[in-house]
Amino acid sequence: MTELRYDRSEVFDDQPFRAHLASKSAAAMQDEIVRQTYSLATDWKQQAGPDQSGLPYRWSDGLPVQDRWTQSQAVQLMLKRLVDIVLASGALLFLLPMLLFVALAIKLTSKGPIFFRQDRVGRNGETFKIFKFRTMFTDREDASGVKQTKANDDRVTPIGQLLRAKSIDELPQLINVLVGDMSLVGPRPHVAGMLAGGMTYETLVPYYGLRYRMAPGLTGWAQANGYRGPTDDPVLAFARIDHDLAYIQNFSLGLDIKIIVMTAWVELTRGTGV
Repeated sequence: MTELRYDRSEVFDDQPFRAHLASKSAAAMQDEIVRQTYSLATDWKQQAGPDQSGLPYRWSDGLPVQDRWTQSQAVQLMLKRLVDIVLASGALLFLLPMLLFVALAIKLTSKGPIFFRQDRVGRNGETFKIFKFRTMFTDREDASGVKQTKANDDRVTPIGQLLRAKSIDELPQLINVLVGDMSLVGPRPHVAGMLAGGMTYETLVPYYGLRYRMAPGLTGWAQANGYRGPTDDPVLAFARIDHDLAYIQNFSLGLDIKIIVMTAWVELTRGTGV
């Protein structure tokens, strides 16, 4: 697996663009930024080829294709829910001693609740409460989730840094999987109004809403291939959504298993801490 390294300066000179925007209204400026960013992302996708980290990615009339589920996929979607229940239940029981230890460590090292709960957008655009271990000081949290966590973020507690390094803070989402809000594998759930490239994701990526076709996941094709963390780079933000949609187009239980194995390897060998 190769994590994409994108150097914005190689394809985009900021200074002429900023001068060009100086005389525009705020609305016109945003439209111009979207057009320029979409152009950059389109150029990048053309250079990258018609797949997303090895998954075929089909387009028609300027939008990613969203076909009806095949009969095989429809059956596998039902089995996917059964697999989610069995594996999430088993994981919660197996990890219970560690989860209790983490909960105690959080409670003893900083003031506030053990869990952090936040509204996220799930399947069909419906909102649900996501569970995470709290990793920030309570007086510095952003309940909206719009302000994203950066490397060496001073809002994160010392124990929070350790939990984030291996994504242990995400494990309570197994509860979300068990109750049906999430799946083990799927597009990661975002907060409403999440920013990407300095604007809302919906503004940046015209087809962003197509990712709501499937339940959000603990991990996904984008995360397994290194697209994770802050979304301030617009081209990488585009790539993350394209990976989500390529996963949906190619969904199978075999692909889910592959993503789980890839994610486990990434977390064991290297963590982002973000």
